[in-house]
Amino acid sequence: MSHAWTFSPVIALRRLLPVPVRSLLQGLAFALVATQPGHAQNATTPRLDVPYVPTPQPVVDKMLDLAKVGRKDVLFDLGCGDGRIVITAAKARGARGTGIDIDPTRIQEAVQNAKTAGVADRVNFKQGDLFEADFSPATVVTLYLLPDINRKLRPQLWKQLKVGTRVVSHDFDMGDEWPPERVEKVGNKTLYYWTIREQHKKAAS
Repeated sequence: MSHAWTFSPVIALRRLLPVPVRSLLQGLAFALVATQPGHAQNATTPRLDVPYVPTPQPVVDKMLDLAKVGRKDVLFDLGCGDGRIVITAAKARGARGTGIDIDPTRIQEAVQNAKTAGVADRVNFKQGDLFEADFSPATVVTLYLLPDINRKLRPQLWKQLKVGTRVVSHDFDMGDEWPPERVEKVGNKTLYYWTIREQHKKAAS
């Protein structure tokens, strides 16, 4: 096997420069990279507790079917990602909706997707921490988070949501303290369904 040798003037120049000058140039190069927009964004992006994995559209449709989402509903999607659940609820069911996500990139994407779908007047998206969010106006809440996040959110759901509010989770339940009323399958995906009841309000108070 033969190897081609290529002359690099940059490498040659670095070898000719004294060590202090080389160090100075490396420091300047690092400073330039650190000021690039992509680098700055990575430095300020919030830590994500849940990785972004989009919900397949057939699962979105089944979640909305399970909750019987209609024109009178206000749907909150907690960890909304690109906004597809809220947007589908508005476009296909006539509902109003709000998506909340901690990742500003996902919020920007969701806002643009809502404009493209022609439902920007019926939905809105907020960047924020779910544990500090107010979702009390919801008549339907959807989630695709992780088991530990669901369990941490459960007392907040009981406290904030009105009696009769429907909750649907993709793939993960709420623990033994809140067994689901219904469990549905969509291919290899599992959906869990609950309604807020008076005993939940009492337990949260």
